[in-house]
Amino acid sequence: MVSTETDILRAAEEWRRAGRGVALATVIETWGSAPRPVGSHLIIDEDTNFLGSVSGGCVEGAVITEALDVIADGKPRMLEFGVADETAWQVGLSCGGRIRVYVERVE
Repeated sequence: MVSTETDILRAAEEWRRAGRGVALATVIETWGSAPRPVGSHLIIDEDTNFLGSVSGGCVEGAVITEALDVIADGKPRMLEFGVADETAWQVGLSCGGRIRVYVERVE
């Protein structure tokens, strides 16, 4: 069982060493009520395996989709989800806050 952010980062390194394409998503900013704190991580591989959490489940699907593009093209993405953002309701972020997530490929 993964218990810390350090464990998640260690797993990302292991996945990459095993030859898997890997992306790292990190919560870099929150406003109001947010499901996960700044510094929370989610790692995703090219086969959509993932570990960790950036949102307690409510936006993980959208982050995973973007992460697959990051793995493919190597271009990092800045994602923002919040109740004022129409996409927040589509992904289930109705907690009253906003989060900003940075997604980058692990090299």
